[in-house]
Amino acid sequence: MKFSDIPGQKEIIQRLIGSVKTERVSHAQLFTGPEGCGNLALALAYAQYISCEDRTPRDSCGTCKSCIKYEKLIHPDLHFVFPVIRSKASSEPVSDNYIEQWREFVRKSPYFTLNKWLDSIEVGNAQGLIFASEASEILRKLSLKAFESDFKIMIIWLPEKMHPSSANKLLKLIEEPPEKTLFILVSDEPDKVIPTIISRCQLLKIPSFRFEEISSYLVDTFRIHKAKADDIAGVVNGNLIRAVELCENEDSSLKNLDYFKTLMRFAWKRDIVSLINWSEEMAAIGREPQKNFLSFTLRLLRENLMITLGQKKNSLVYLTGEESEFSAKFHPFINQENIYSFSEEINKAYSHIEANGNARIIFLDLGLRITRLIVR
Repeated sequence: MKFSDIPGQKEIIQRLIGSVKTERVSHAQLFTGPEGCGNLALALAYAQYISCEDRTPRDSCGTCKSCIKYEKLIHPDLHFVFPVIRSKASSEPVSDNYIEQWREFVRKSPYFTLNKWLDSIEVGNAQGLIFASEASEILRKLSLKAFESDFKIMIIWLPEKMHPSSANKLLKLIEEPPEKTLFILVSDEPDKVIPTIISRCQLLKIPSFRFEEISSYLVDTFRIHKAKADDIAGVVNGNLIRAVELCENEDSSLKNLDYFKTLMRFAWKRDIVSLINWSEEMAAIGREPQKNFLSFTLRLLRENLMITLGQKKNSLVYLTGEESEFSAKFHPFINQENIYSFSEEINKAYSHIEANGNARIIFLDLGLRITRLIVR
């Protein structure tokens, strides 16, 4: 991937290019920012630029042997670590077990969520993690000399999903890195990365994309009308991943909205039998989609609070057409008195799902608690 393939982030790109020009490339860097900021795309383009055999002042050449291999993600000095699942075929899973699927998936688009990646490898109810077994693989790969480039580059996507033993091994490597080795950590939740790793990395904070950048990208990539691209760009609040998802699959967002409507309707009616049936339906969709729904719920609650507070006129409400239509009638039920309790219950449910709790019990408990919170 070249820098020119990224629809924006020009200031960040100039900083990265400048570090290569001045030969001040830190051996450990943490690329982080809000969801959909393009941190993985930037990491890929940066790695390609560093390894390019004929780089220009603005970008990698795209035609040398190194760039061609980087475009296919098969360069021998480029290594990946990312969340995977434990399967019957492998009780000690490592990223290389899924490397072919990963290459194919990332080449389609570097703008995706963990949920979407795990869906692509059909995980069911399993949760993606970077397991303890990954530590020995990291050590083995980085103990080798570089094959073709000056540097071995390891991109670790979502280090917050790393098992503590792997994280501790990584910490030792960052403290005493092998010669000519670069670590690029790409995180969506840096507060969940162990502090000792963060303190040893050069932090690169990446902002959200601008409205115009997202709109132009959607027009160029999906060949949609400018008006529709503008509508989507106005809703996603700088999140390119969400913009891509809205273009590729409107069904997922509509399904989450339907789950949300059903939950709130049964909670308002105090219909316990229907809440039990709803919780069973939610328990059957898989843990990653469950977490995706809870994240969606938090966002929708926030937007409805903004409407209640009269912030729609200040352009601080980000909703799609269907969400906006629903929220026009729903928002009075969300206010400053109950929003904190709502958020606390949703976050608690998310944590319990993430900890492999019983989904049927978690969602039923959530529904019952919401019946006491929703305004009547």
